Parts: sequence; C-alpha cells; structure tokens
Amino acid sequence: MSTSSSDQLKPMLIGDQWVVREDDALESINPATGALNYRVSVADAALVDEAVATARAAAASRTWRDMLPHVRAQVLGRISDGIRANAEELARLQMIENGKVWSECQAQVASAAATYRYYAAVCETLGAEVTPSRGDYLSMTAYEPYGVVAAITPWNSPMTMEAQKIAPALAAGNAVVLKPSEVTPAVGLAVGRIALEAGLPPGILNVLPGTGSQTGKALIGHRDVRMISFTGGTITGRHIAAVAAQRLIPVALELGGKSPHIIFDDANLQAAVDGVVDGIFEGSGQSCVAGSRLFVQRSVLDQVLERLVARANSIRVDLPDAQGAQMGPVAGFRHRERIESLVDSARREKGEVLAGGRRPEGERFERGSFYLPTVIAGLSNQATAVREEIFGPVVCVLPFDDEDDLIAQANDTVFGLASGVWTANYQRAWRIARALEAGVVWINTYKQLSIATPFGGFKESGIGREKGVTGVRLYQQSKGIYWSMNPANLPA
Repeated sequence: MSTSSSDQLKPMLIGDQWVVREDDALESINPATGALNYRVSVADAALVDEAVATARAAAASRTWRDMLPHVRAQVLGRISDGIRANAEELARLQMIENGKVWSECQAQVASAAATYRYYAAVCETLGAEVTPSRGDYLSMTAYEPYGVVAAITPWNSPMTMEAQKIAPALAAGNAVVLKPSEVTPAVGLAVGRIALEAGLPPGILNVLPGTGSQTGKALIGHRDVRMISFTGGTITGRHIAAVAAQRLIPVALELGGKSPHIIFDDANLQAAVDGVVDGIFEGSGQSCVAGSRLFVQRSVLDQVLERLVARANSIRVDLPDAQGAQMGPVAGFRHRERIESLVDSARREKGEVLAGGRRPEGERFERGSFYLPTVIAGLSNQATAVREEIFGPVVCVLPFDDEDDLIAQANDTVFGLASGVWTANYQRAWRIARALEAGVVWINTYKQLSIATPFGGFKESGIGREKGVTGVRLYQQSKGIYWSMNPANLPA
C-alpha cells in the first residue's frame, strides 16, 4: 500500500470497484503543516444509492451471513493480519490526517487489529439460547443480522472507532456502508482494500467518503439501510436519532462527553495527576472520554494545581512524527478557533489560565493548528467552558468539599460518558462509582479501555453499548423459535 501524492484523487469503494468522482472532491489537509495530503472522491446521493444497493444485494445473497461462524471468523482474522502487515502505512495515514503523534497512531493500529481478532473469536464461539418452556414445546432464540448497516465515524480516532463498528457488524452477518469523517477518510479506504484482500465478499464492506450534509444525509435516509451506528457530536446524533425514529429503525449513538475526573485528599496525588494529564492531554484532548472537568477536594487543591501546572508546562508539543513528541496539533484550524473561543469565554467569566491558553511560539508551529496544554482554575460549575465539550487540550479545575457536593457538581451536566475517581478508600470509591451518572467509571486509573468490556453513555452521551459480546448483539435482532413437542401435531 502507498499513499497517494497530492495531485491524486483517492477513490471510494463500492463492492469491489474503486470509484472516482471529481465533483465536490474533498481536500485532506495535514494539520501539522497545513499542506495538502491528497484529494478524496465524495459520494453524492446517486453513489450512496449504488453503494447501498450493492450492500443489499451482497447481504441478500446470504453468502456472508450463512457462512459457518468459524469460517467467517477466519476472514475477520485475516483482516486483523492485514492491518498488522500494513501497520506503518495505516499509522501514517491517520497521523497526517488528524495530527496524532506517531506513537499513539501506532498504538491505535495495534488496537484495531486486536479488535478484529477479538470479534473473530466472538463470531466463532457465540451461541444462542434455549429458553425455559411453559408448555409442550421447545423454545429458543436465534439472532439475525439487520442486513445493511450504516456506520458513521469521527475524525479523532478513525482506526479504533471504525474497527469497533465494522468488526462486530461483520461478525453479526451484516453488510456495512462506512462513511468515515471527511477529515480522516484514508484509513477506512485502506481497511476496505485489506478486507477485500482477506477474502471478504465484495459488497459486504463499502466505504463512502463525504460530508455529513451530503453523503451522510443520503445514507441515513436510505430506505434499504436497516440500522445506523454513529459516533460523533451530540447535535448530529440527535438529528440521526430523529431520522431513525421516523423510519422506525434501530440506532446506536456514542456521543459527546464532559467527563468528571475526581481526586480525593487521600489519593496518591502524583499518580492521580499523571492520570489527569494522560486523560486530558493525550491526543490533544480530542477524545469523547477526556477528563475535562477536574474536581479536587479543597484540602489538596493547591498541591494538585502545582503538580498539574508543572506537568502541563513540561509536555513536549511538536510535529507528530518528531522524536519524543507527546502532543501534536489539534485536527484542524477551525477546530482550534473553537477551542480558543471557549478559553476566551473562561477568561471573561473570571477563570484563571494557569498553563497554556495560547498557541505555541516558533517557526515550526506557524503552519499547523497547534494549541498548548491548558489548565484553567477559578470557574464555577456553570461557566461556559465547564458546561460545553471543548474537545481539546483544556482542563477546568474545580474544588469540592464533601461527597454530596461532589456528586451534585459532577452529575450537573447533560453528558454522562465517562468518569474517574482517585481515593484510597474502597468503600468511598464504590459509593461514588454507583452515584456517578456515567457509562464508565475508572477507579485509581483513567482511560483504561478493553474491547471485551461494553462501552457507552448515559443521558445525552448516547444510546446502546459497543464493544464486548454485546457489541455483536447490537447489530443483530432476536427471533423466537418454537418447536412443538406434542406427538399429536405430527403426521401419524
């Protein structure tokens, strides 16, 4: 595999055909340098219709869904092998499109390969149930694929996010039409090629780059799409949910977050600060689970702030492929402007910027969308920067006095995706974990993730659970089957 040069136009994948469309082509811009990576074909409504028809025909042929589970698992395993074999190229594609540092891109490629390997195992071993009968019959549950699944993914972690949708949807027997983010289309296209080379039947995975307003709109409204899986912003998620409700089809939504990260006075403060730094500054804070609201027990607030500011100021911000780079640019220039506007709102609302709060200086940063790790104190829980998802390297630090005060503040948000608690008291940890309105709670750690553990949000952070065995069931519908055991119902 090789990356197209800047004068080339990347095609889309429909069935086993690589389709080029010049009109409305997207420009992929490297956020670290401002340079053009390449241009990318965009699917209009007609091409969406063609892709969905291709996926529907592939699903209706039953070749994939009726393939013995262990044979289907072998294909998923070969996709995993293909990702590993092309790891360097895939990592580079993600790095030049969204600006993540090289080490993180490498780790995410490995995670994506492991996701396909995990769902190969689930595909081969997952069984159905024989249910308790209440009469002279045998009853059981069977699980059927929906048919055509639309998967719509974000730009912050395309390698892992796309694997977390495609692998279980394929394991469940569906055909998939993937619409990657317009910011990061190349990884999905590369994995589409790997899947064909691994023996996935043509049409079972189709990849359509494009914008949400054009490609995404046509896809979610298509009459033959029977299930939608979306990861992204809450506003877009609401719109997709409304379309799905009108069409009476299921939808899975993994949306935004404003995660509370909590430090009690009995915690290991150095370990806690290390966890906070990783939880907010890794990936330039562009993570739905980023611990962007830091609640610190008042008695240790000054100690935590001192350590946190020192760590934030020591983070090496650099070009993503620079040796030792710990944080690269944010994913785009407009996105940086939004981050800057929210930090400015914090200043207007009497917040004190203790670290960062600006672009880094120096010639190497001038052409990229860089922003420094930022620590803000002195805001109330009602401040704009505390309420809105910034999706950048910005943490707002707030004090609390006791458990009741903490829970009231931590849960005072429309979001409920993730949270973290640092304390030596296991009983307190349990109480707080149960009281927090969040789909994930980390205790004395943060951002530990496992493909084997279900993941999703409370409140406006989403609907449904990805990952784990339930990640396959998300893409299936159950069917009850009854067998009469009454001899009188059979021929004599």
